[in-house]
Amino acid sequence: RRGAGMSLERFDALSAGLADGVRSRDGLVGLVLLGSASDEASARRDEWSDHDFFAIIEPGRGAQIRPDLSWLPDQDRLVLTAREGEIGFVAVYDDGHVFEFAFSEIDELAGAVAGDASVVLDDADGSLAELIERARSRAAASDQFDAVNDTRLVLVKLLIGTGRVRRGEVLGGGEFVRQWAVKHLVRALRGRFADRSTTLRDTIDPTRRFERDFPEWGERIAAILSQPLEPAARELFAFTREVLEPGWPEFPSRAADAVAERLGWPRHPGTEPRRSLPG
Repeated sequence: RRGAGMSLERFDALSAGLADGVRSRDGLVGLVLLGSASDEASARRDEWSDHDFFAIIEPGRGAQIRPDLSWLPDQDRLVLTAREGEIGFVAVYDDGHVFEFAFSEIDELAGAVAGDASVVLDDADGSLAELIERARSRAAASDQFDAVNDTRLVLVKLLIGTGRVRRGEVLGGGEFVRQWAVKHLVRALRGRFADRSTTLRDTIDPTRRFERDFPEWGERIAAILSQPLEPAARELFAFTREVLEPGWPEFPSRAADAVAERLGWPRHPGTEPRRSLPG
């Protein structure tokens, strides 16, 4: 049985609890709510929305303060906390709600990217507001896709991944096919058909809300990925040629032919496969 989803009232209460916790904890100086936790993206929230945020520590006190998460709200309902790298953290509550956050000094976020964001608490100099402006600029710059290069990388990931699967490295090969090839395919589609990407897109992760901008292709890719690994890889290859190649001189057709030849796949949908080269 599925549990009850997060209510908007509880979401708001947790946001307020975060602000109170940061205010009351000595050594914490700032809070930024990100993504659907921000005010500007509140209309996008649903029962699966998490709290993404930056919690900022006074300069020079990161190592001292970071082990202490007692400032998080509803301590009696926390069932899990974990670290992701040096400054990344995750927390899970007993109702399944998730916090994902950077807990750091401001200088440790120098390369951060951000889209929707609300600065809840800032220092007197407005340092966090400046940080977010720079992070948004970086996100906007990354929201540009080199469709030619990403298409080339789709072919590379499918070739390497399928080879690893045939070698018996199913987990590693699967990562190349189901993760890396798909990520580059999504980037290639967004770059090649940029006019179809709407303001709903995530400027940081191009796979987010892809199905809303490209519903038919999102459904097809999802159906392809439900297959076993090699059929999925072969169908992703066919999909890539079918959708991206026609009318696009920059498509790496010769490379796609070489990949098909090496793997013994049809060069184009509906054609017979060619014999693979000895492996």
